[in-house]
Amino acid sequence: MKTKYAVWLAFFLNLSFAIVEFVAGGIFGSSAVLADSVHDLGDAIAIGISAFLESISNREEDSHYTLGYKRFSLLGAMVTAVILMTGSGMVILENMVKLFHPQPVNEEGLLWLGIIAISVNVLASLVIRKGQTKNESILSLHFLEDTLGWLVVILMAIVLRYTDWYILDPLLSLAISLFILSKAIPRFWSTLKIFLDAVPEGVDINQVKNDLEQLDNVASVNQLNLWTMDGLEKNAIVHVCLKRMEDMEASKTAIRHYLKGSGFQNVTIEVDEDLATHRAHKRNIEELEAESEQQDHH
Repeated sequence: MKTKYAVWLAFFLNLSFAIVEFVAGGIFGSSAVLADSVHDLGDAIAIGISAFLESISNREEDSHYTLGYKRFSLLGAMVTAVILMTGSGMVILENMVKLFHPQPVNEEGLLWLGIIAISVNVLASLVIRKGQTKNESILSLHFLEDTLGWLVVILMAIVLRYTDWYILDPLLSLAISLFILSKAIPRFWSTLKIFLDAVPEGVDINQVKNDLEQLDNVASVNQLNLWTMDGLEKNAIVHVCLKRMEDMEASKTAIRHYLKGSGFQNVTIEVDEDLATHRAHKRNIEELEAESEQQDHH
């Protein structure tokens, strides 16, 4: 329950300050603040959606979703990545013009806004850091990252207080937007691959197939499907042909042990007898039957 409250606290802090940044950025004429407001808005949406969908993703499978609800936890990442990429792209297009025609910035307003922003982020970081869960540690890291970003804004405001280097504002805005894109695009692509049932990242399917074929009694691997529902739990479906069907249970145990050791939590195994072995076995039976008939005839 404490984790739930911590996540919602992070959501409201991000959303509230994103709105404040957007308004202040317009009033003070700072593109850098507007770019950071896009960043915080995306983070707020990510935190809010993840908090809402996390409870849904933990539901068991039912008649509507026979594979469970785990992919609901990925929707937040997809939506957030699209918002961040769209917002950052718009900020970049707008500030390309401002590079050639820099606009004056209210440096005193930026200075005070930066001080307030750092105070809020440090306070939120201290509150979240008290938790022990992975989500809380990631959120704490996010707030510390924002604190460092606002330190840069404060330094810019101090420089602008004594100079007229207004080009620093669109330059900082472009740097923030490009940084956001560098994080959002890989996140979007990684999540999209999960939705498309790609082989889990870090898994070499050819190596897995070769290792399975090296197991005792495995003649061939006819089918190997590897995927993940949520980027966390890995699933595998394996169809193998065995040399000796009488050792089927031992072979299935060996296959399951290997896949479990490779990080696959859910494993389905189907087995058949190797065709060549089956034909040899059938031929032996036919020869024995023929010999038996000859003996009976004599």
